[in-house]
Amino acid sequence: MASLTFAKCFDPNGATYGMPTYPWRYAPEGLATRRQLRAQGLRPGGQPVAAQLLRPRFRREPLVAYLYRIDRAKPVRPMTSRKWGALALAMLARRTCPQCRTDAGYVIPASLGMCVSCAYPDDQHAA
Repeated sequence: MASLTFAKCFDPNGATYGMPTYPWRYAPEGLATRRQLRAQGLRPGGQPVAAQLLRPRFRREPLVAYLYRIDRAKPVRPMTSRKWGALALAMLARRTCPQCRTDAGYVIPASLGMCVSCAYPDDQHAA
């Protein structure tokens, strides 16, 4: 793979990549990534990708960020009480140890699969 330079990332007409492409941090006004839209309380709302950003990386594929038009973005849908309840139950399930069935107070590490007390019972020292 040839190295990607700043000049190769700049394709505002879309001739090379099929859509307007800009180098990282050089997007024109009026375009934003999903995260930037979310920070403004907006969402893409079904609109197609307007452009992309490319960030070259050493010996790897470039990072790609898709851009959406801010003027076509829609407001974020508000959370309903049922969505809040479902989210609370999902978080409770992530905190519940499958071994001792108690709320650990933190998200159970996937590497252990159980709370730290159950994973290392011999290492418990009185404080």
